[in-house]
Formats: sequence, structure tokens, C-alpha cells
Amino acid sequence: MQLDEADPKGLVRESYAIEGISMGECRSIFVDWALSLPSNQVQEALRTLLEAYAAGRPDHPMSEVLSAGLAAAPRPQRRGGRAARLAEG
Repeated sequence: MQLDEADPKGLVRESYAIEGISMGECRSIFVDWALSLPSNQVQEALRTLLEAYAAGRPDHPMSEVLSAGLAAAPRPQRRGGRAARLAEG
């Protein structure tokens, strides 16, 4: 995937240019970025962005956010029935 396809609005590129950007701001930018892509392209785009930007700036908060985006989401654990009712009380 090309860099301009991975970051069509330049949101991630701009986040790396902001001095003193916080982790919370990077997360907000990440959500905006992720919503701008088709869901089936997000993982490939993340790899492209990590290679282009994070390699040279591993300590930047956006590098951490992008890396976390590649990690598998934890499986939800449902507690239903009797066990859930007893845990509430």
C-alpha cells in the first residue's frame, strides 16, 4: 500500500509534526484516521505507516498508538446466567 493511500488526509503525518503532542491527542487522531479508511484496509495501512513514520521516531506517542492498533483486540468474556447475577450482588 502506498503512503498516500494509508494516510489519505495526512492526519498521521501531521501528528508526527506536532511538538509535544499527547497520547490522548494521538488516540483521537487515530480514531479519525481509522474511520477514514475501509475496515479491510486498516491493518495494511498501519503497517505502511509504522514503516514510514515510526521507524525513525519510536518514542513518539503516535508510534505507540499505531503499534497498539496492530495488536489483536482482546476477546470479550461474557459472564451470563447465574454467575453474572451472583457477581453483581
